[in-house]
Amino acid sequence: MNDTTVTMNGWVQDIRNLGGISFVILRDRYGTVQITLPKKKIEPALFSGLTSLSRESVVSVTGDVKESGQTELGLEIIPSSFELYSPAAVPLPMGVIDKVNVEMDTRLNNRFMDLRKPEIRAVFELKSMMLELLSEAMKENGFSQVFTPKLVESGAEGGATLFRLDYFGRPAYLAQSPQLYKQMLMSTGLDRIYEVGPAFRAEHSNTVRHVTEFISFDGEMSWISSQNDVMNMIEKVIHHILKGLKDKGKEQLALLGKEINVPDIPYPVLTYSECLGMLSSAGMDLKEGDDLGTEGEKLIGDIMSEKGYDLYWISEYPECEKPFYIMEKEGTPYSFSFDLDYKGQEISSGGQREHRYERLVERIAKKGLDPESFTFYTDAFRYGMPPHGGWGIGIERFLVKMLDLPNVREAILFPRDLNRLSP
Repeated sequence: MNDTTVTMNGWVQDIRNLGGISFVILRDRYGTVQITLPKKKIEPALFSGLTSLSRESVVSVTGDVKESGQTELGLEIIPSSFELYSPAAVPLPMGVIDKVNVEMDTRLNNRFMDLRKPEIRAVFELKSMMLELLSEAMKENGFSQVFTPKLVESGAEGGATLFRLDYFGRPAYLAQSPQLYKQMLMSTGLDRIYEVGPAFRAEHSNTVRHVTEFISFDGEMSWISSQNDVMNMIEKVIHHILKGLKDKGKEQLALLGKEINVPDIPYPVLTYSECLGMLSSAGMDLKEGDDLGTEGEKLIGDIMSEKGYDLYWISEYPECEKPFYIMEKEGTPYSFSFDLDYKGQEISSGGQREHRYERLVERIAKKGLDPESFTFYTDAFRYGMPPHGGWGIGIERFLVKMLDLPNVREAILFPRDLNRLSP
């Protein structure tokens, strides 16, 4: 490529002055290139102009490409001209290449700068690939993509975790899930649907697992014979995503120093009662009906990891712990429900839905809710509803467990939590 003239646009990552020769490292989305400035061979104004730039300034450099044994690319650019688009202020709010630990709050307050780091940006490139693979898998399995309202009159699980707002003088809420709408669609003939969109939870939880706004992948499918049909479908989709990212995301995974394990399907299935027994044997006693909790989930994850399983199901939770739309397992205190856990954390929840109108109304009342408040939803069940089931998967939680990231905020461009509403 000697004597090929090119123009490179990017950010000035670093400048090294060595007396008679200087180097500018220019960075764009795809990597870095060395701009070499031999002081005696280029115009003085060009030399001084490039070497006096502040780090992270945005420039365009034109020059000749030369082979070089001193650079990682094996190439360098000898500049003939440059244009300064935007000088960076000094000092920087945080470094891009400095080997200094920066606190999460500083990073999030300056997310525009944080994302200039290739390893941080790699997470979001993988997230984009993941959503593309998700769409591929859903299309292959006959699902139609839909979009449901995010401004709603009532919630799928009552009002405890809903964000209330003023809707032209009357109360409305931000949707915590598309649950009621995707079930209503099962009565229309759109018998396999999915949605990828924002969900909102007004939970007072300040942990590395919780945020108030996240992206949810929801699916619903009709004509199921049991919840196993739903679980099998989720396995197909998860397998397609993991396998695809392992192949297509090699460059990003290398930047992060990560590998993706693609477990065989089907995944192991544990019942809730079996989990109680496992926890009891490990010294953690819970009584029937108790929530397994974060510590219980982690402990089960450790036990399953020792057996070689990253992904596994926990099924048949007590019906008293599940929302009204989950079908009860008649004659038992359990329900046709499941969670998909990944390395000790729930990433998906779902189950078979109660499609029988009278039973559904009974369950709404049983949960202490007014069935009259849900007629917009239950009317869809009065005129013929097929058996169906579905799921919700937290996209960011899934990605965080896949990449073993320490905080769910690492997988969200601009996180929202109890204390953060900006930027």
